[in-house]
Amino acid sequence: MGTTYRPYQPDQPFLLPPSLREWLPDGHLAYFISDTIDQMDLSALHERYEGDGRRGQPYHPTMLVKVLIYAYATGVFSSRKIARRVLEDVALRVLAAGNQPDFRTVNRFRQQNLQAFGVLFVQVVKLAKRMGLLKLGTVALDGTKVKANASKHKAMSYGRMQKAEQELEAEIQELVEKAQQVDAAEDEIYGADNSGDEIPAELQRRETRLEKIREAKQALEAEQADKDRAKGRREGDGKVAGEVRPQGGRSKYKREFGVPKATAQRNFTDPESRIMKTQQGFEQCYNAQAVVEEGSQLVIAQQVGNNAADNPYLIEMLDQVKQNTGRKPQRALADSGYKGEENFEGLEKRKIQGVIALGRENKQGGQAKAKGSGEATERMAKRLRSKRGQQHYRRRKALVEPAFGWVKRVLGFREFSLRGLSKVQGEWSLVTLALNLRRMARIESSVATA
Repeated sequence: MGTTYRPYQPDQPFLLPPSLREWLPDGHLAYFISDTIDQMDLSALHERYEGDGRRGQPYHPTMLVKVLIYAYATGVFSSRKIARRVLEDVALRVLAAGNQPDFRTVNRFRQQNLQAFGVLFVQVVKLAKRMGLLKLGTVALDGTKVKANASKHKAMSYGRMQKAEQELEAEIQELVEKAQQVDAAEDEIYGADNSGDEIPAELQRRETRLEKIREAKQALEAEQADKDRAKGRREGDGKVAGEVRPQGGRSKYKREFGVPKATAQRNFTDPESRIMKTQQGFEQCYNAQAVVEEGSQLVIAQQVGNNAADNPYLIEMLDQVKQNTGRKPQRALADSGYKGEENFEGLEKRKIQGVIALGRENKQGGQAKAKGSGEATERMAKRLRSKRGQQHYRRRKALVEPAFGWVKRVLGFREFSLRGLSKVQGEWSLVTLALNLRRMARIESSVATA
């Protein structure tokens, strides 16, 4: 007797159109994202399409944002790959509801709504609070270096810019003289209306490169001038090396006002990114910050900066927690990258108990250096030496570092797709938004099966 198989008729047409809800099992992440987005205020996404009757029928922004969030939540970041997956991936086909936006549409929508993703991130945090997922007792914050969409080999130091500027000026002058000689010789042979274009083409390439170098050099000088003004320096000081002293100070200025260090660098591809130290060595990066809540392990505040140091972000990030949730956390855990008397005073002013390392972990010598560093630092050192303080601090790694592990290893997000600080901020909002929805879906699933 032959084997009887289940029916298999791939060419069998449907008598009635199938329901999209039958294509995926109940509890699928795509349904959770779709239902959650439907509860949100998406007016920021619709503003672009209002008031223009001449516009053709665009793709629905609700559909596109669902597609983008699910794609990021499942580790797909390229607009081309997202467009391809809309055709091939059942979950994305369900979310697209039969629409097939091409990669240009996906990328354009992402670019145009970068600020809106930050708004949606806050809405998701508030939704998590309404669901009772956030207790806001203890939070932990940290930063991770994410590669910029630029090669470190496209960067040049200020010292090299000065040298290259001089070299290019000399080369351009030489080419100008050659061009004049060629023109004079050709005028004698062919007449005044004929000239070759080989040397002018060389001139154009060098002049373009010189212009880019000068723009980068001026940008570095402007940044340095802002830093010097913040330190109380004035324009014109330090012109004679070793002779000008700051008011009331003993040390001499090492550089003229507004002149960067020779090692200061600027990238030609993404000028707002910076060279930062990573586990793989020095790379062109941004510093992505996140605050994670203890009970839910959701990201409740996030930001991107181009300062490699974490210290400047502490107070700003904790203030963002209150803005996003309406409440300040009781306790904040952070590593020694956030230490500093000013930061500790800011925590005390806000009545947030800080548990922040003063040195490398498991190195008691780092705590001893707190002596003479300020009263707030002394109080932090005392807290860290207490048994309860040590218990709190040991929780730090288990809270914040898994979030970065999920971003880089589970989602596979290790490099920004966009360039420029404001754009990568929007993309980081999208990444953390997608991560939170994925985490919330997991929490809801575990509660349902408990």
